[in-house]
Parts: sequence; structure tokens; C-alpha cells
Amino acid sequence: MLRSIILKNFTVFPEADLRFGKHLNVIVGENGTGKTHILKAAYSGIAASAAGPKDRSSEAPDRSAFSAAIGEKFLGVFRPDSLGRLVRRGRGRNKCKISYKFDQPELNIAFTISTLAKVKVDGLPDARVSKRPVYLPTRELLTIAPGFVSLYETTHLPFEETWRDTCVLLEAPLARGPREGRIKLLLEPLESAMGGKVEVDVAGRFYLTLDSGRMEMHLVAEGLRKLAMVARLIATGSLLDKGYLFWDEPESNLNPRIIKTVARTIMLLAGRGIQVFIGSHSLFLLRELHILQQEAGSRLDMRCFGLTLQTDGAVGVLQGRTMDEIGDIAVLDEELKQSDRYIATEMGLSEKPKENGN
Repeated sequence: MLRSIILKNFTVFPEADLRFGKHLNVIVGENGTGKTHILKAAYSGIAASAAGPKDRSSEAPDRSAFSAAIGEKFLGVFRPDSLGRLVRRGRGRNKCKISYKFDQPELNIAFTISTLAKVKVDGLPDARVSKRPVYLPTRELLTIAPGFVSLYETTHLPFEETWRDTCVLLEAPLARGPREGRIKLLLEPLESAMGGKVEVDVAGRFYLTLDSGRMEMHLVAEGLRKLAMVARLIATGSLLDKGYLFWDEPESNLNPRIIKTVARTIMLLAGRGIQVFIGSHSLFLLRELHILQQEAGSRLDMRCFGLTLQTDGAVGVLQGRTMDEIGDIAVLDEELKQSDRYIATEMGLSEKPKENGN
């Protein structure tokens, strides 16, 4: 479990100390306030420390190699012109500091990035994270996954590295053995919403298999393709038991019915060992998560983070256990005000323009 991240002089954040919940973490803010930056910063540090196929999770990474891994991951995920561009603007040379604290202290990480694009590891972990984190961007990736990884690694493509990382996980084989029972329980609501099951052919192309036959994933509605992506990652074991899920705007391109399914899936994953981080500005999704969290009672540890743009261009962070504790978020207030205007209009209570000065 990731307990906290401290950001200093990182992009739009002069200083932010984010204390995460064990199960679900919701980051809310208008566009441009850094929701995605927080998700990517948390993901990049964990991904750089995660054990690869040839690594042993008990082995401590080498300082020089880990410094290079951090630099490469932040470059690949954020895609700045140089690492120094991630440092918050200021006079003269500057540097940003990022530190991660886990429930297992041997996983803790701390490093600095200078405007000269140099990475200095201040706190080297004594062990690697045992499972790769999952990052879901705003769009689905099943339709581009076949062949994308090999193309990404042999050519220069203008896509962030999270796409490559997620495609690797999507192409992993299905999990077998004792885990299949737990996988089935998680897949049932998703397959019910999709009306079918996700399958892949020998060429790596994904399909949605319905009672009426098999449909190419390109022909499936985008909202259902996002559900299919989550279903595939559950089926391969990437989103099973312990792990991390970072999901940027889960509600993007989804209708309310599908958003309700997504919200329930998020809560199911969070309750079964996956630490979930989402960035959103959808009032509908946030209300649905609140309803489900209240139904779960104290069993789920949830944290909310409200990002607000300040007059100097910096972003401040408020945090609490509920949405009520993070202050007013403008984008949510506008949706609430629209609801009030709509109700008032339907009831004939809205003010009408005065005529003839009366």
C-alpha cells in the first residue's frame, strides 16, 4: 500500500503532502489543476520500482540503475522535452523533490529532479514492489493493443508510455488455478453490463463474444470497450489480489448506466486488495462512489483530494475522508447549480426578464 507522496516544486504543485487511503483515493479538480500529474507521478515511481520478469522482489535495486529507471519512466510517462521541464518554474536553477512512503518501509523512495535534467536518488528502496501497477488512460486501448508494443519499442511514437505498459498487461495470458473463482466473481457484473465475454485470437485481436456471435472490438461501443479493458486485466490477474490501479477519468465517454457499473467495479476491486486511485470531475461518478462507500460502511478506507487553482498559478490541495471535507470544487459546483436552475425552471420559479422597466 502507498501511504503518501510528498511533492515539492513539481509541475503546478509548490508543495503537496498527499496521505492516501488503503482502498480508494479520489482526486477531484478542474482541467489544468494537476489531477493527471498526481496519478502519473504516483504510477511512475511505483512502476520504476516494480519487479520486472527478471527481477526478484526481495533484491534491492542498484542506486545508479534506479536513478536511470526513474528518469526514463518519468520521461516516458510525462513526455516533456526534458526532465527539467517537470520542475516548477522559478528564478534560476531549481529542483523538485518527490518522496513515496509505503506500509512496508523497505519500499520507500525519495529523489530529486533538477532543471538540468539530473535525477538524484535520496532514498533508495531496499526491495522492489512485487507487482506492476496498472494505469488506465481516458481512452480504451484494446483496439490498438495488437502489435502496439513491438511498434512502440522499435519506432518513435507520440504516445505516453502508460499506453505501452497497459498493452503489455492486456496481452498477458489468462490467470489459471485457484484464482479463477475470485476472477469469476469480479467478472460477472462486467460481463453482464457488456452482454458478453472478452476473448483474444491467436493474432492478438480482441473480440466481445455474445450469445449471437463474436464481434470485433472495433465495432463495440467505446464505453463497453473500457469495461472490456478492465475485464481483461482482471482475467489476466493484473487486477486481482494486491496491486495498484490508476484510472484517469473513468467516466469519460460513458453513459450513466455504465458509469454505475464502473463505480461498483472500482469499489469491488478496492475491497479485494487493489489500492485504487482515480482522477475525475464527474459529479455523477463521485455521487455513485459515495453511495457505495456509505453502503460499505467503515470497511473501505477512502480519501478525497480537492485541487484548486490559486491566483499565482499554483495548485493547492485539500484532503479528507469525504467530499464534504475538501471544500468547494468549481466544476462540481457548476453541475449542482445547473441542477438547481433546471429544477427551478421546471417549477416555474426562475426569474423572467422584466418588461417596460416594470
